[in-house]
Amino acid sequence: MLILYIAYFTFTFSVNNNMVTIEVLTGSNFKKWKEDIEFAMEMADVDLSLVTDKPGDLTVTSTDDEKLVHAAWIQSNRICLLSMRRSILDHLKSGLPIDCAAKELMTAISERYHVSLNADIGNLLQVLFNMKYDGS
Repeated sequence: MLILYIAYFTFTFSVNNNMVTIEVLTGSNFKKWKEDIEFAMEMADVDLSLVTDKPGDLTVTSTDDEKLVHAAWIQSNRICLLSMRRSILDHLKSGLPIDCAAKELMTAISERYHVSLNADIGNLLQVLFNMKYDGS
């Protein structure tokens, strides 16, 4: 069972009584967003399209196993794409591919928001500067 709760900057999935939260991609939190998406899709057992390429088209001679894999990949791709697109701020969606697989969309987003070591250091410094002494 998959339930989606939407807050301003997070999405929370309830998958088999496990709560999984995804931060909305704001541009500066790509690394965390990617980890959240991958974890949520793994927990929901729909990460097939994120980790594999699209299977070949079905033919008359396709086996039942090939048909099952194809159907599972199509469903996984649909759910992953919906989850990814819903967790990106609207103004950041421009320029992203529209008609693509989830793996291709993740690659495009990764290229746009490539995380450098300096960005990680900057985030840590910002957390440090915003800390307040609480007396303990």
